[in-house]
Amino acid sequence: MANLGRDLESKALKLSRSERARLAQRLISSLDQELDPDAETLWLREAERRLGELKSGEVAGIPAEKIIRKASSMLR
Repeated sequence: MANLGRDLESKALKLSRSERARLAQRLISSLDQELDPDAETLWLREAERRLGELKSGEVAGIPAEKIIRKASSMLR
């Protein structure tokens, strides 16, 4: 079984970037056996709430460049 795993891994690493991404997504999804049926609806509501806050001026957005710089400095 260990040899089969190594063989599959070796073959997977030879796939194109997009094929590896698709395979990774499918493998990770296969681990999620218990999905919350309401999760998609709840995430959509949360996204709409946040968009409303941005549009109303209740909160201000942060430029992606600033977030990336901050995250990069935290990882050093």
